[in-house]
Amino acid sequence: MWLYPEVRTLGEFIEYHARTTPARRALVHGDRTISFAEYDAVSNRVANGLLGQGVGAGERIGFLGLNTPDFYFALVGTARTRAAFVPLNWRLSAAELAQLIQDSEARIVFAERALADLWHAALEASGCPVETIWFDNEDTLELRYAGESAAKPALFISEEDIAIQLYTSGTTGKPKGVMLSHGGFNRMRLCEHLEPSYEWHDGDIFINPLPNFHLLSIGIAYQCLYNGVAVSIIRQFDPGAVCEAIQRDRPTLLTLTPTMIQMLLDHPRAAETDFSSLRMVLYAGSAISLGLIKRAIVQMPCKFMQFYGATEAGGAFSILRPEEHDLENEAKLQSCGRPLPLIEFRIVDPAGNEVPDGEPGELVVRAPAITPGYWKQEEATAKVLQHGWYRTGDVARRDAEGLYYIVDRVKDMIVSGGENIYCAEVENALSTHPEIAQVAVIGVPDARWGEAVMACVIRKEGSTLDEAALIAHARVLLAGYKVPKRVAFMESFPLVPSGKVSKKDLRAPYWEGAARQVG
Repeated sequence: MWLYPEVRTLGEFIEYHARTTPARRALVHGDRTISFAEYDAVSNRVANGLLGQGVGAGERIGFLGLNTPDFYFALVGTARTRAAFVPLNWRLSAAELAQLIQDSEARIVFAERALADLWHAALEASGCPVETIWFDNEDTLELRYAGESAAKPALFISEEDIAIQLYTSGTTGKPKGVMLSHGGFNRMRLCEHLEPSYEWHDGDIFINPLPNFHLLSIGIAYQCLYNGVAVSIIRQFDPGAVCEAIQRDRPTLLTLTPTMIQMLLDHPRAAETDFSSLRMVLYAGSAISLGLIKRAIVQMPCKFMQFYGATEAGGAFSILRPEEHDLENEAKLQSCGRPLPLIEFRIVDPAGNEVPDGEPGELVVRAPAITPGYWKQEEATAKVLQHGWYRTGDVARRDAEGLYYIVDRVKDMIVSGGENIYCAEVENALSTHPEIAQVAVIGVPDARWGEAVMACVIRKEGSTLDEAALIAHARVLLAGYKVPKRVAFMESFPLVPSGKVSKKDLRAPYWEGAARQVG
């Protein structure tokens, strides 16, 4: 059943590949290739260095920096000390970052010198005594710990030890530290191993431009490394840099959010980029519009697989398999697929009763890799973990074939004149207009109906699309009460660090001084 029965913890699969195929490439960074043997040895040196600094079991070790090999060394090195690794969001303001410093109680933080101004301001605002270990391209963690022993620390790592603590994006309320255990990561790999749609080939290489403080980056990267697949490290997402890396490294696997796919295909270099090395593009992080997925399938000649999950899951809950990406079946393209093996879904009403197929309700999930909870937030944990089930906060429905569809976030649902309107449904309809590049739908205050549907739209270059024409388009596809009452044309959308549109920020100017009926 287990691919590697002797592997129990996050760092042990690096050790496994270092022992069985030591020369196999693990990390690719520009012109440099790092083997599993090198990865394992450097991680041990980092671990022994941290232990020499007095790091103990259960401590939190932070990391503030962009994508480099040092991130991967620090993660596994920290895991081998029984401490928990806490990637910090470098896109936050100093005040926001200070909250994470305070909440995590990290005693030591690895910080990239290019982010020194942000880190000093955040540290001052936090008032916390933190030891900073600086690194940059010239003074890497690999060089800093070069004098330490490359032998594995003689520590027993429990499967229930917390390996990584990830902070939610904070689109609503206080950020929460999601604790993910070694055993949880390993059980997630089991769910994936039992799923036949995941294929791993000799010579595979995964290109990773995703932000390292987000599960989408860590989860996919370590799924690949677990299966012996090399990771090509891109410092941060930039469409031009991704195109260049695809040309240089000829990756077979790529994972992006829908927003990133849009930006990649819109970039001038995309028209000149040879995507033929790609065997699979995986996408996740938010719902994808019908117009975008159809365009991506046409422009990138490879298989596509969608997965749906949550930080609290430690990975994917469900996947829409490549064979289900059918341009002749537009409805199926909007599905998030079916649960992975060992994972269960239920769709329930507010009283917790299951609803019939076709009816929307909140999706609740039971899975072997669910978080044990939020760091020092028992009340918040109790709200989402109930009787062994995780409350996702997503409104979903299931069709007669057993496919699941994420209709909306519970907090994003619009209640207009007593009718529930799901933003994703309206967005999908509007996205089919040929002059729309991106669209996000929100609810805004309305004296008569309580809330009204508003479409925020980014037009394609050269478009003269106006409000009347877009509303006319919507009337053909949607019931009257779902048609936007207002349209705002914008140059860009505010994004949360994971690449999702920040609807909280889109709504804010309209709801200042008012109270939303939902969320």
